[in-house]
Amino acid sequence: MRRLTPDPGETTVERQLDSYRPWEQPREERPFVATNFAVTVDGRATIGGVSGPIGSDADTEMLARLRTRFDAVMIGAGTMRAERYGRVVANQEQRAHRERLGLPHDPLMVIVSGRLDLPWDAPLFTAGGGRVLVFTASEAEPPETATNLSVVRHKGQVDLIAALRHLCEERGIRALLCEGGPHLHGELWAAGLVDELFLTTAPKLTGDDAPRIIEGPDTPLAANLELAWLLEQEGELFARYRRL
Repeated sequence: MRRLTPDPGETTVERQLDSYRPWEQPREERPFVATNFAVTVDGRATIGGVSGPIGSDADTEMLARLRTRFDAVMIGAGTMRAERYGRVVANQEQRAHRERLGLPHDPLMVIVSGRLDLPWDAPLFTAGGGRVLVFTASEAEPPETATNLSVVRHKGQVDLIAALRHLCEERGIRALLCEGGPHLHGELWAAGLVDELFLTTAPKLTGDDAPRIIEGPDTPLAANLELAWLLEQEGELFARYRRL
């Protein structure tokens, strides 16, 4: 892997993230928030309805190692239904590494689900490892799950500003990684709640009408970004942007 900017030279995903400590950058009344996506050259965030076919093994490593640097990982219900997550940090060695950094053994898995319409048979709920917190506007009761599950209810619809405040003040979350989907991502950006974007651009074209990384914010969205680094491996680009 090559680092193109800054300081061009050879690097690895592990070395690039070794000094990345987002939990040391808390915001007022909310966690530091970064988002992570992989896209095709034509800007699509899924192939065949899921994100997995887009990125390479290097992208998977970036995803896995980013998860070791955050107190919590957030996704929307649609992403949970499509991707059927398991334990967020599945590797025991990486969980031990989190503890050495002073982070919880497992990141808190946060799901935003207005209707509480989730695949309760997915490994995230059945395997029994880690912790899950669901923000919902539904009054329905979730089924019993092997994994520790908490539910926070909002009236009418999930209020993301209130949700992040809850994570900060009630759960001690200092840094949050959002992995989508595009509608949740759009809402976070529109509310001014995102600090950084990790974006993998794969050398692939899909040409269909798959979503882009931001879909459907209710308000016009314009954000200026600063490139913090750009890496390349076999034509795949790995960018980290800061919001200005």
